[in-house]
Amino acid sequence: MAGAQSLSTFLVWLMATAIGGAVASNYYAQPLLDSIATEYSVSYGAVGIIVTVAQIGYGIGLLLLVPLGDKFEKRNLICIMTLISASGLLISGLSPSLPFLLLGTGITALFSVVTQLLIPFGAQLARPEMRGRIVGVLMSGLLMGILLGRSVSGGLSAFGSWRIVYFVAAVFMSLVALLLWKLLPQHRNEKQVSYAELLLSVGRLFAQEPVLRSRSVMGALSFGLFALFWTPLSFLLSAPPYEYSNAVIGLFGLTGAAGAISAGWAGRLADKGRSNLAVILGLVIMLGSWIPLGFSPVSVIALVVGVIFLDFAVQLVHVSNMNTIIKLHPEQRSRLNAGYMTAYFVGGASGSFIAAHIYEDYGWLGITLTGFGLSLLALTLGLNGLHREKRSA
Repeated sequence: MAGAQSLSTFLVWLMATAIGGAVASNYYAQPLLDSIATEYSVSYGAVGIIVTVAQIGYGIGLLLLVPLGDKFEKRNLICIMTLISASGLLISGLSPSLPFLLLGTGITALFSVVTQLLIPFGAQLARPEMRGRIVGVLMSGLLMGILLGRSVSGGLSAFGSWRIVYFVAAVFMSLVALLLWKLLPQHRNEKQVSYAELLLSVGRLFAQEPVLRSRSVMGALSFGLFALFWTPLSFLLSAPPYEYSNAVIGLFGLTGAAGAISAGWAGRLADKGRSNLAVILGLVIMLGSWIPLGFSPVSVIALVVGVIFLDFAVQLVHVSNMNTIIKLHPEQRSRLNAGYMTAYFVGGASGSFIAAHIYEDYGWLGITLTGFGLSLLALTLGLNGLHREKRSA
């Protein structure tokens, strides 16, 4: 078995880069939706399905593929999944029509869950006294992928067609897979568990753990609200009075730096036993973020303020939930993670799906009212869930 000595500084940063590149592939389309809709001559509602497919694909991968990390040799599995994800990017770049683009998006999203194999693998290889720092670096790769995916996509598209984004990303992920193959140590699991048992155990955890269920609902609603905002943003910013280019639209992803800040803050609160406080703060801030976001069609300052609050709140809720869930059964952390993250991305897919249709029928006002209403629901259910957790503790 590979030891901690196999985890060099370069390898840690390579793994963080792989994590960032994989998760970013699910966000490349968002600043490009207007351009894609124009080229294929389809409606906003139709092209919005791209984001939905990405979220659904990721959710399915979390449920069906991530548990394989407890069964197969990790290095081979990680590299194969990374290459298949890159092939999906290539299909997207070559797609002659929207259905082919959806196919490529689905393949990429399904196998981009390699991120959820790399993070625990890095923690496993790290020395105990370095584990927290290593995981922090890997999580920063995840957050930076979410943060920079839209910005890189918008910037690259400025050099030509939106397709160049997918070609560059496919080459990049293929090179990353090659480097991982050369540098990652091999690791086989000593205890073999059947695939069916792995999947069934995830379902049993949901049935047995009310904390997992309530946190999954909170996570699904928060990420659904995140997608509800980001999916139609390119439509708003490409139309009058803004009429921004894809590159400028992509820059709005940089405002998500607030999410990285709140992730660290949530972790420190969790270390002090105050995760519930972080969740409540996140849900309250999430509700309040829709007030400035409602003025987005007339004020770019209100838009930026609202984005900062929304991203900050979503990450605060997410990291706090994760810290609570992994304490339930330390020996089953990967399956707890798979269950929670599946619900999380199902929420994101649902938010993406309704966002494009709401915007097409009711405009930004419809998005704002829906976001405010769902945030109020999340706060109500969250407070109720936390109360039940406190009573049963």
